[in-house]
Amino acid sequence: MRSRTRAGGTVERPWMDFRDLWSEALAGVLARPMRSALTTLGTVLGITTLVITIGVSSTAGNQIVGRFDALTATSVTVGVPSVASADPGPLVDWSGVDAVRRLAGVESVAAIADSQETAGVEVRAHHVVAPGETTGQTMAVVAASPTLPAAVRGGMTAGRFLDDGDIARHDRVAVLGDQAARLLGIDSVGNAPAVFLKGQAYTVIGILGGVEREQQLATAVILPPTTAADRMGLGTVTRVLINTALGAAGQVARQAPIALAPGAEASLTVTAPTDPAEARKGVQGDVNGLFLVLGLVSLVVGAIGIANVTLVTVIERIGEIGLRRALGASRRQIAGQFLVESTTIGLLGGVVGAALGMVVVVIVSAVKEWTPVLDVRLALGAPVAGALVGLLAGLYPSLRASRMEPVDALRA
Repeated sequence: MRSRTRAGGTVERPWMDFRDLWSEALAGVLARPMRSALTTLGTVLGITTLVITIGVSSTAGNQIVGRFDALTATSVTVGVPSVASADPGPLVDWSGVDAVRRLAGVESVAAIADSQETAGVEVRAHHVVAPGETTGQTMAVVAASPTLPAAVRGGMTAGRFLDDGDIARHDRVAVLGDQAARLLGIDSVGNAPAVFLKGQAYTVIGILGGVEREQQLATAVILPPTTAADRMGLGTVTRVLINTALGAAGQVARQAPIALAPGAEASLTVTAPTDPAEARKGVQGDVNGLFLVLGLVSLVVGAIGIANVTLVTVIERIGEIGLRRALGASRRQIAGQFLVESTTIGLLGGVVGAALGMVVVVIVSAVKEWTPVLDVRLALGAPVAGALVGLLAGLYPSLRASRMEPVDALRA
């Protein structure tokens, strides 16, 4: 605290610059280190919760959208109507998948034929049914091109899938979905098991498992297109499944109908994924809105803690306040000292909370094997938020301290 002398020799009221005010506030904070630490803990918890909430939600949202991209944003389905025109020829031929495969961004493509008539066919693992045994299982029968396993993101758990030779020879062979094989009691194709459809035997040459797309195929019987056309009436392609590279789905969705049915592309229906950017915003917005309330509640609790402790400090230091006022300190100087003290506590809590929050986000990401998403603005803004909380929390205690009269304070 300093005094300034006017030219006439009179002495002005003592004044304090910011350095003096800061040193006085810091001395007040360090005079009771344990209490200051416990007071700071409330802000630390609030800021830490906020940083963890925003950091983990952003990281989780990015991870969710990453999975969305991998499983959904690369899938395009082209539907073929059962009756496209008066032309007796099929709208989409089985060889049409070759034209789609040549499009930029296409990773795999396959054609499927199914119908309502073959959605529930009785399938037996044995032609002769012993007394007491079930007669069979009702399953869907479909026809598919040889590239189906890659198109449905599956793999062969036993045997092999249909090939061009099976199609060319019209072989009576079948591939079972893994659940269909389990229901029929078939777990191996080494002894060439057979299934019976409408009284006719089909040799099981493989079991398809791990299907991520078109999961109903897990309980289906898959036949070569030529065999299905001859014996089950499944000769017309009904769907074309396309897997694309990330970011290429929109372009492929526009080009695939033209490649499949030039001149009649308007008759086809295309199902393409939504924009991943919009999905990312939606996911992150939902997660942020869900957990941000927890951080705000913790921050409010921290602010109440700072206000309570600052008010207690004011009451305990009534004698000091009275002495300062008697020595010439103004109300503004007294209020400023306690405001700087509460702001310092909030600032320290913000710095520590931001650091702890960042560490927790990194640890959670490492445990979950995620890529952490950390915003630099969050790291810089957290200490500012802590200081602001301390400033607001110290308004009432500092105002009460500034209103004390020197005589009343000294007398108390």
